[in-house]
Amino acid sequence: MTVSEDDLLSAEDERLEELFRVSMPGDIPDGPMEGTAIIGAGTALTRPIAALIRLGVWRGKVFDRDAGYLSNRLSALDVLAVLATVAPGPSLLDGEECIVIDYSRTSLVVGGVRDEIRQVGPDLYLGVTWLFGTKVCWFSLRAPQADGGPGEEQRKKTRGRSRST
Repeated sequence: MTVSEDDLLSAEDERLEELFRVSMPGDIPDGPMEGTAIIGAGTALTRPIAALIRLGVWRGKVFDRDAGYLSNRLSALDVLAVLATVAPGPSLLDGEECIVIDYSRTSLVVGGVRDEIRQVGPDLYLGVTWLFGTKVCWFSLRAPQADGGPGEEQRKKTRGRSRST
């Protein structure tokens, strides 16, 4: 069965945990990844919360696989901030290998945060966020669509004008 981002947004917490446990780490992503927060898994609030967070707070991550770091994409302005190290390691959930995103050595503000991801589909990762060792939420990361998705043509035109002026 192929898992989609929509499936992750619809799943209850127990299903997300089960999916994470049976998934392999996959390769560490390289480049930008679109993120979706999954808070209140399995409730009617999951999608509205995800939309609000994406609109104003967190939009994803940009990985530099070779350097072993990432930056988070924040706000509607897509500001790169909150650096973390990225490397394979054991999951706090089940002790099995995952991709660990560790903020403890790179951020005073979010030093107690640890993200873990595993690949659940082609170009799709399921992540779990820990705060001082306590699971606080889930998230997904997916590679940007090749066509850029809705509105990409307009964004290209706008970027083209801003470069030439």
